[in-house]
Amino acid sequence: MARVNSPAPCRRRPTGGDDFGPQPMTRSILITDDSRLARKMVRKALPPGDYAIREAEGGQECLDLYQEARADLVLLDLTMPGMDGIETLERLRAIDPQAKVVVVTADVQPKVRQRALELGALAVLSKPPVAADLQDLWDRLGL
Repeated sequence: MARVNSPAPCRRRPTGGDDFGPQPMTRSILITDDSRLARKMVRKALPPGDYAIREAEGGQECLDLYQEARADLVLLDLTMPGMDGIETLERLRAIDPQAKVVVVTADVQPKVRQRALELGALAVLSKPPVAADLQDLWDRLGL
């Protein structure tokens, strides 16, 4: 390979690769929970990887951030003031029927969990999230 002595910025090929092979893909994750501590716990439980993580404190902020830049995965709490997780999930699916949403909640009511799955959540995980459960989910979803 020829060496280039140019101050010009390096540009990627349209395929995302370069002369050294394809680069690892950064996954975007949107964590939505009204509790800062809960968001931190979710962040710590994520499997190792290269993530661009954004956080929302509530349903409307989640929708706003998702519309600004769609996330590869939304981790969503159900019990939040204002717009709860069920309404947020409904609205997310209206914006993007292909949105990948996983509910992470302390709500143990089977009806609520079932409703989240009916609305298109890929899974419902209990809080606090367990790293092994998230790793299994990542493997299943191919993240």
